[in-house]
Amino acid sequence: MPNSKYPLVLAHGLFGFAELKLAGSYLPPIHYWRGIKEALIANGTEVITATVPPSGTIEERAAKLRENILASSKGRPVNIVAHSMGGLDARYMISKSRQKRSLAQEQSKEVENDINVRALVTVATPHHGSAYADFLLDRIGPDNLPTLYSAWESTTGLGTGAFSQLTRKYMRADFNPRTQDDPEVRYFSYGAALTKPPPLLSPFRGSYGVIMREEGPNDGLVSVDSARWGEYKGTLECVSHLDLINWTNRLRWAIRKWMGEPQPFNAIQFYLRIASMLEKEGL
Repeated sequence: MPNSKYPLVLAHGLFGFAELKLAGSYLPPIHYWRGIKEALIANGTEVITATVPPSGTIEERAAKLRENILASSKGRPVNIVAHSMGGLDARYMISKSRQKRSLAQEQSKEVENDINVRALVTVATPHHGSAYADFLLDRIGPDNLPTLYSAWESTTGLGTGAFSQLTRKYMRADFNPRTQDDPEVRYFSYGAALTKPPPLLSPFRGSYGVIMREEGPNDGLVSVDSARWGEYKGTLECVSHLDLINWTNRLRWAIRKWMGEPQPFNAIQFYLRIASMLEKEGL
């Protein structure tokens, strides 16, 4: 028996991907949802993994997310589980779909080839922006941004639209007011928080401190307060932003366990619980 009623769409965050092949067939591919997709499938859940522009605007990413879902769902209802910025893409996509349906109803027309989302579960999504995005853009300065963006695009071939959209001002003054929830969709959210500063060599060492001063408890990139949207399902303790997608330093957690610290966070079990929660909700 399937673990959930509808297919589950996994929507990645900033700089994310579904599968990354660095050496063709010579090395195994790198998966954003490390072991998570396979565990869900083994548990009876149909899974759709979306791939959107890594650092494009929310609008660009949402359009690609919609294409991915339409191609794989074939008109069936879906649930979406989104990590980080993926939750903003999904919210925008759902809101635009609602606007399209409302306009069609006013004109007595039918909407063809549209998505049908029943639930959105966001995991550490910066619904209210990130103090660290504010900090970085302030440090760079508005006069230097065009040059930096140009260098980024020419070097990586990737867009730069995402960066300014993750600020607290943009999310609160622009994105949230114009991105209305669909009353026919269930919205759930989870946050995460590190209970002590990351190690000296952690990529989250600097960002954690900035966000802690400005917003309080956070996972190194997104605060608990910013992650709240819809029905808040709780805060995952002692978990970093990358732990949430199973990109965990196994040695570090093995040492912690050896030292008698609590059982480490199990990302795979977390997503299996989400699928079970959706099933219990009839979704």
